[in-house]
Amino acid sequence: MKRLFPRLKFRTKLNLGMSGILIVMALVLLPLVGSMSAKSLVEESKKRGAALVGSLAARTADSMLAGDFLRLKNMVDEQSAVGDVVYAFVQDKTGHVMAHTFQKGFPVDLIGVNSVGDGTRVHIQLLADGLARIYDFASPVSVSGDRLGTVHIGLSKARINAIVQRQLTLMAGLFAGALLIASIIGTVFARRVTVRLAQLREHAEEMLTGNLDTQSGPNAGVHCWESQDCKLAECPAHGETRRRCWYIAGTMCPDCNNEGNFQCRLESCRVCRVFRENAGDELQDLAETFDVMALSLKTYIEELRGAERSLRDQQRLTRTILDVTPDRVSLMDTRMRYQGANLSFAKSVGLELRYIEGKTDFDLFDEATAEERHLAARDILDSGKRLDTQVMISGEDGGRWFHVVCIPVLDEDGHVDGLLRTDRDITDIKGYENQLIQSQKMESLGLMAGGVAHEINTPLGIILGYAQLLQEDVESGSQVYEDLLVIEKQTQVCKKIVSDLLGFSRQTQSAKREMCFNNSVMEAVSLVRHTFSLAHVSIVTELDDRFPVIYGDPEKLKQVWINLLTNAHDAMYDGGVIVLRTRLDTPQGIVSVWVADSGVGISSDALKKIFDPFYSTKPVGMGTGLGLSVSFGIIEDHGGDIHASSPTPTDFQFPTLREGLKCGPGTVFEINLPLDHQSMESEEPDKE
Repeated sequence: MKRLFPRLKFRTKLNLGMSGILIVMALVLLPLVGSMSAKSLVEESKKRGAALVGSLAARTADSMLAGDFLRLKNMVDEQSAVGDVVYAFVQDKTGHVMAHTFQKGFPVDLIGVNSVGDGTRVHIQLLADGLARIYDFASPVSVSGDRLGTVHIGLSKARINAIVQRQLTLMAGLFAGALLIASIIGTVFARRVTVRLAQLREHAEEMLTGNLDTQSGPNAGVHCWESQDCKLAECPAHGETRRRCWYIAGTMCPDCNNEGNFQCRLESCRVCRVFRENAGDELQDLAETFDVMALSLKTYIEELRGAERSLRDQQRLTRTILDVTPDRVSLMDTRMRYQGANLSFAKSVGLELRYIEGKTDFDLFDEATAEERHLAARDILDSGKRLDTQVMISGEDGGRWFHVVCIPVLDEDGHVDGLLRTDRDITDIKGYENQLIQSQKMESLGLMAGGVAHEINTPLGIILGYAQLLQEDVESGSQVYEDLLVIEKQTQVCKKIVSDLLGFSRQTQSAKREMCFNNSVMEAVSLVRHTFSLAHVSIVTELDDRFPVIYGDPEKLKQVWINLLTNAHDAMYDGGVIVLRTRLDTPQGIVSVWVADSGVGISSDALKKIFDPFYSTKPVGMGTGLGLSVSFGIIEDHGGDIHASSPTPTDFQFPTLREGLKCGPGTVFEINLPLDHQSMESEEPDKE
């Protein structure tokens, strides 16, 4: 029962409630009213019996004095004609029955069962005759104080109870009728209430589904449309007139609605007499409140949707910006767990964006890197100060430099709520910085070399001149003569170094002209081929047969080729092969030359320094460290570029070496020179 009642409809509950109230009232009131009615009827019956017996006693006095037994019998029989009188009889003063109403003889048991004294007007005694109950009323018959006898009248209690029962039945019928009428009225009332509640429920469901139009609410359709009979209706809050007189609870004039003023409500159409049936009751107030709430919610929801669209657009824009930027951006909370990141960060750790949230540094990085990042983040959380530093991270492609900025994210109360970190790859900037430093160093070295060369060139000329003059004064073949030859030779070496220093400092002038690129290369090859062959070093040429023509200084370029060939020769201690290749790239407007050897190669660390002045990988006494530096300056002066790689690429096929000779990793130098000499001429004033 307890489970069933809550599932019943409100209309049924209302009917059951009203019926239950009436039934409880009937169950409580019927016994009470019945008891009171029974008592009242019994008392009335006793009073009536007392009146009957008193009246009979007064009338029988004359008959008893006169001894008129016939008249006495008639008076007694008259009492039996009364419906509820069971019997009546008269006794003389000695107790003998003078007259009675019994048909089958007087029951002697009645004699003396209800005695009454002389001073008592009426005495009532309840008698039991089997199942029947009888009230016996006894009254003395006296004349002038002398008692003549006693009059008895018996009233049936069953008849009194029957009257009480009829009255209770009548009252029960009245209660049943009232219950039926109340149930009918309650059903009608409950139906009206539940219909309006159903409208409120439908309106609430429409509000939940987003339909906040007040005209779909419980008061929808109750309005007076504009017509010829409907005159102007005045807005009580705005003091303006409206051509349309609305009767929709909660509907206001547009101006008041826009201002949020809900005081403007037209109670009814003043002309059309639209009557508000339910004005003033709680359901109507609730319906009006629903409509006003719907208007407010509609406005608020529209504002929220606008803010949501704006926020969604901003999030999409922010996500696009973060994903486009090459910086690695990440956001962590105070528990050192990632709450978000951009696409660059996700790629750097090899995960998709959706898998990063909730991870820690130890889940994404190796132990050393994770420990470093964790300690740095912990320091920022403790101190609240930003981190701005540069770190180098080792990887498969070598070390890369990153500019790291990590700042604390504060909440509304100013407490640290997380960390925002950006890692910007500055490897290229570091490279440019190193190149700039290298260029400044080379410029300084060039200026120093030029000054030193000019200062040393004069005394070297004097030493060389005096050595040559002294050779004429001594005997040829003598020890002194041989010593002078050594002085002359070493002086020539010093002059060569000075010449290289001047070339490195670019203090000498270039004599550029149109020249055949292949001829310049072959002239250098022909100068060293015989000497190299003595050391078992062969030169293989693969020249472009289109004979490219460039604009340059043949002597200086020949110096470059000889320097490269000499370095290749020195890298092969037991002999080997040098491959010299030229190619013309007309679309790019360049001509290229490759000088590859099968020597010992150059380490990756040395490759970064081979063009530095005075840097050499050769043993002490075998090189000055200026050959490649001078060559770099000459190629740069011609508007070209030069770079080296080791080991030699696989597209260079070296011929079969002699037996017992091993081929090393090798080195290849690549030089690219422009074909357009006009651009170089326009750049020459800036270079000088």
